[in-house]
Amino acid sequence: MRSLTLAEARDRAELITVQSYAVELDLDRGDQVFGSVSGITFTCGSPGADSWVDVRARSVEEITLNGRRLDTAAIRDGRLTLPGLAAENHLVVRATMAYSHDGQGLHRATDPADRRDYVYGHLFLDAAPTVYACFDQPDLKAPYDVTVRAPRDWVVLGNGAASEVAPGQWRLASTKPLATYFVTVCAGPYVSVRDEHDGIPLGLHARASLREPLERHAAELFEVTRRSFDYFHELFGIRYPFDEYHQVFVPEFNAGAMENPGCVTLRDQYLFRGAATRDELLSRANTVSHEMSHMWFGDLVTMRWWDDLWLNESFAEYMSHRCLVDATDYTDAWVDSSIVRKVWGYGAERSPSTHPVAGVEALDAQSALQNFDGISYAKGAAVLRQLISFVGDDAFVAGVRFYLSETAYGNGTLADFLGAIERASGRDLGAWSAAWLLTAGRDTIAVEMEPGPEVEGRAGVGAAHLTRTPPAAQPADRPHALDVAGWTDGAELVRLEVTVTQDRVALPGLDGGPRPAVLVPNAADLTWARVQLDRTTLAALPAQLAHVPDAQARAVVWSSLIDGVHVAEVSPLTFLDVFEATWTAEANASILARMALYAEHRIVAHFLPREAQPAALARLARSARDLLGQADEGTTRSLAAARLFAGTTDDETLLRSWAAGSGLPHGLEDDGDFRWIVVRNLAARGLIDATGVDGYRAKDDTLQGGLNALMCRAALPDAEAKAWAWEQLTGRHGRSNYEMVHLARGLWMSPDDALVADYVERFFTDVPAMSGWVGEDALSRVVLAAFPKVVSEETDALSSAALRREDLTPGVRRSLVDADAELREALASRAAFAADFQASVGQV
Repeated sequence: MRSLTLAEARDRAELITVQSYAVELDLDRGDQVFGSVSGITFTCGSPGADSWVDVRARSVEEITLNGRRLDTAAIRDGRLTLPGLAAENHLVVRATMAYSHDGQGLHRATDPADRRDYVYGHLFLDAAPTVYACFDQPDLKAPYDVTVRAPRDWVVLGNGAASEVAPGQWRLASTKPLATYFVTVCAGPYVSVRDEHDGIPLGLHARASLREPLERHAAELFEVTRRSFDYFHELFGIRYPFDEYHQVFVPEFNAGAMENPGCVTLRDQYLFRGAATRDELLSRANTVSHEMSHMWFGDLVTMRWWDDLWLNESFAEYMSHRCLVDATDYTDAWVDSSIVRKVWGYGAERSPSTHPVAGVEALDAQSALQNFDGISYAKGAAVLRQLISFVGDDAFVAGVRFYLSETAYGNGTLADFLGAIERASGRDLGAWSAAWLLTAGRDTIAVEMEPGPEVEGRAGVGAAHLTRTPPAAQPADRPHALDVAGWTDGAELVRLEVTVTQDRVALPGLDGGPRPAVLVPNAADLTWARVQLDRTTLAALPAQLAHVPDAQARAVVWSSLIDGVHVAEVSPLTFLDVFEATWTAEANASILARMALYAEHRIVAHFLPREAQPAALARLARSARDLLGQADEGTTRSLAAARLFAGTTDDETLLRSWAAGSGLPHGLEDDGDFRWIVVRNLAARGLIDATGVDGYRAKDDTLQGGLNALMCRAALPDAEAKAWAWEQLTGRHGRSNYEMVHLARGLWMSPDDALVADYVERFFTDVPAMSGWVGEDALSRVVLAAFPKVVSEETDALSSAALRREDLTPGVRRSLVDADAELREALASRAAFAADFQASVGQV
């Protein structure tokens, strides 16, 4: 489907001003299609000119422009030509649209728990024309009047307050001006919990089968919502600019959440069916606050074109963490950011697909989506923290208020935002912006120390310098405001605040003092950089890291280790050495849980050769067993230990007992999600068959249960199971976006490469071809999940050949570039540390 270009968008915006939309949706036509009537009132700045409106329908029944009928066959490639426009125009398009199953457009899902259907709209980035005819670009905002016909037992929610005016007939209140991609309707037999805060009606909604976790988590969700409202009202000085505030937990959602004004949609995995670790609750709270901050930055003020999408996401990423720290009990939110969000962003920065935070002109809408990644979120947020260090927090907040008030209900640009900050601060941001926003890459920060005389029997420091090394391919003069801190046996020996404006800066605060056992540049994680630990610190980590009392610094150390593994400077076995020596003593929930996941699913599964993986998994299982034995029951520590042990142990007797519900750790007796971790381990080891998996599926007849069952069946280590999984993944079976991802994840779980070797070459032909029936956003995620996990030169050669093809869609190409980069990282690591891996084989 043709993607809107920047030039076309500019031309259309100069010509067209949209005054209002009236949209009628008929959701009572069965489970395949729905009716859509779009009434658009707009003006044309050059009467007599032609333009077009976007519509991608199953069929179009009638089109009228200013009372005259247009030929329904005039739609070409999703565009309806509008000839001979008047100064004032009214267009009506009556169409039949198709529900989607890939998370884009109007998605319809069936809950196997009760066989009832649920619908929600997700129109980001350019899916609005699959729901209603519109001028689909972010700078043609307009108010909406929406009416919905739905089955009589359904609830309808949307951007405006919904009221049922007759059985099955719903009217949504008129909205403020909205960009097309923010429009949503959620409809189905949703259950609800309602509240009110500061005059704003609040609602939480979910599938009927999730009533229990919805009600169990409602108090926590409302508390974060209320505190976020209060914080943003005070910080921005502008009241919440829309109507009611609903948060709808929807099935099979492609992202974490979407900031539709007045009706935020979130993935319903956030309603944890079983036990949840504190970091999972923190992540959910961060998402709630993140989406709310968008009500101002993104919804009230929207970027003019997609190349400034970072303005939305970087700002919300920063503000949500700031809000959690200042206004909620999640005061360690920046630690979580370091070990989750920045690790994700650093991965994006390492890839050949890296790009500047801003200033990359997206020539069309779909190409903009390729830069919607960890750089847009995590790096952008880190850059905003550096901007605050540069201009001061008071000036930053004042500038944000200028920007929001002056462009309210309209569209803004990077120049508008920086101009507002410059006015508030009196600082010229040209050079700063060029270095931080308009140049890709990240500097490497390290500390060099010359030996000095002993101090109280310890090695001393003669002279110390902090070095800043810009990447050779993306040189820039980035100023850094950061700190350097050091510890020995848990005692903080030094903490220096440093402003780095040169590539080599003296650290006189270290000169003549004892050398800390662990020295951490950027210990408070204030800047965006690769932290390179010195050799002495790296060697001391197994004995010393657990004693460092600063969780933020420990997170920076772990992030540095991850970076080092990915660039083949730190052995994966060194990572596991530090993990085994320190993990059981870790007190921070985010570090504890996330490093367990990273160790199991990235370090072992990706960087270790197959023959070294059993011994490494045994090490992880040993750590998990030790922590499970010492952690208090029902705590995050106990749950993280149980999950890691369930996924890594080869104790068949225990696994079968836990799968049967016997002898489970406290708090996990009725936890279906935990049982699937156990079943996945059993399946991957060939200790159950497809019939056994189906038996566990029968005990958990839910959407999540079905997804886990697909993954476990695909993980079975036999040729028949792999063939079935591949056919289900790549065939036209109407599989949802989530089902395809879970099939792909299970497929590559294999005790050896030979079992899945046939699917390596097939991936590069069969999966890209799915662009014919799978949406771009969903397929991009499938490509990442389905990319071959056989780390070999042959896979590398096939991947390189695929990237030379000219028929790949932008989303598929971007995902292939990133997956190929990760493959090359694994190959480089395996080559660099081959002798270490060989020595580790057989060591348990």
